[in-house]
Amino acid sequence: MGSLKLRGLHEGPEHDEFYRTLHATYKAALPLVSEIYNEVKSGREIASVVDQTATLETYGWTKVDGSTMWRTGETARKGNIEVPLEPKTAGAYLGIMMAQVDVLRKNGHGWSEICNESIIEATDSLNPYIAARGIDYMIDNCSTTARLGSRKWGPRFMQMVTGDVLPKADDAVPPDFKKWFLEHPVHDALAECMEFRPPVNISVQ
Repeated sequence: MGSLKLRGLHEGPEHDEFYRTLHATYKAALPLVSEIYNEVKSGREIASVVDQTATLETYGWTKVDGSTMWRTGETARKGNIEVPLEPKTAGAYLGIMMAQVDVLRKNGHGWSEICNESIIEATDSLNPYIAARGIDYMIDNCSTTARLGSRKWGPRFMQMVTGDVLPKADDAVPPDFKKWFLEHPVHDALAECMEFRPPVNISVQ
């Protein structure tokens, strides 16, 4: 799918910055996403949730919005302002997304499930909810599994970004990486899935 366009990114320095960050994030996220997948597949993740539930009933939840990681949307939600596409942020976001796509694909999941779990749910449901209420509000109104998972894995992803991605975001990208991304089969699979997308956007008041 070589005709794929990255809308909002101009050819030149920010285009290159996007691909450098995408590459660094994908490499760093792949083992972490694989670890999460194996935790869920093995049953260890749900066992941990069951073990912690009694403690939570006794002591309650810690607040999730105590760090800047969970408060990144506060300024944007104060008014109807346009947020420009930032190449490094976009590269990190898509790098993690592509890692999840490939982990699910490697483990035999169908394309419709991969697209829904990795892309459609994020862009059509979670992002609008976060934009309206904030990520901390969304997390603390999710299931017990999601709430615990965010507290457990969120700091790991933050460490991944600050320790593994940002220091390498200026490294050269392998010559075939851009082609790999543009021709990845997920683009065609997503295009097929979007044919069934309802013509109504989620609205969060």
